[in-house]
Amino acid sequence: MRILITGGTGFIGSHLCQRLLNEGNYIICLDNNFTGKMENITSIKNHPNFEFIRHDITQPILLEVDQIYHLACPASPKAYQYNPIKTIKTNILGTLNALGIAKRVKATILLTSTSEIYGDPTINPQVEEYWGNVNPIGIRSCYDEGKRVAETLMMEYNRSNQTQIRIARIFNTYGPNMDKDDGRVVSNFINQAINQQDITIYGTGDQTRSFCYVDDTVEALIKLMNQNKTNGPINIGNPYEMTMNELAQKILTLMPYSSSKIVYEPLPNDDPRQRKPDISKAKEYLDWTPSTKLEDGLNKTIKYFLDIY
Repeated sequence: MRILITGGTGFIGSHLCQRLLNEGNYIICLDNNFTGKMENITSIKNHPNFEFIRHDITQPILLEVDQIYHLACPASPKAYQYNPIKTIKTNILGTLNALGIAKRVKATILLTSTSEIYGDPTINPQVEEYWGNVNPIGIRSCYDEGKRVAETLMMEYNRSNQTQIRIARIFNTYGPNMDKDDGRVVSNFINQAINQQDITIYGTGDQTRSFCYVDDTVEALIKLMNQNKTNGPINIGNPYEMTMNELAQKILTLMPYSSSKIVYEPLPNDDPRQRKPDISKAKEYLDWTPSTKLEDGLNKTIKYFLDIY
């Protein structure tokens, strides 16, 4: 198949390009490299079935494809708050343009939405039927509300135009090709441990997250795209929940050569207290559960970070 991946030089996008290329597809990787990096596609950029287009998806583009994986959008708070208006445009105009391609050529389109649409959840774990607890005027709303509108656009194109859609709500994902300076917790902790700096935990460290290794996330996205039982939304993440204190201790255990100590700083505004997916629907519709153990995934991620220093 001819497959378009927007945000294809990004963290998850580059892994998805590699996997789908390995399966014999022709891949069109589209990215403006705002947060993506050409280094992420070094091993595949000269492949005869791989095409890179430097383009900002907020601007229309005409392409002929069978499937679209729409990943384009900064995903870390540091990146999406750098230019919040651009983030909103990417989520709304970018999704409209991707849907325009899908409608015109009758391609199936998958949106990578996010667990952030649940905001600071009042229920735990989060199920797809939960409408969320989002601050619409907070500093994270450019991303949270942007993704919520993107989901709305997907549903309306499906209802109005019968566009074939899939919606994935991705929870915290980690692994090689992460931007070491993206400001997210796994990259922060590993960076600080490598550089013998204090590991910074915001708040008390009792807030929780669930971490899914990137290969497992990619597997779920492909399974969601290539089934016909549901349009989604489907939670994709690891239901193993841990506190930030536990994560910091785990990383220090895996990096015994680090002399880093844990320090605490004030919690940023609107930072969620809990984040844990209910993946019952992923099990039912996709026959998917994450298989990578946290320790194995963290070791691969630590090796990647050590290699790029």
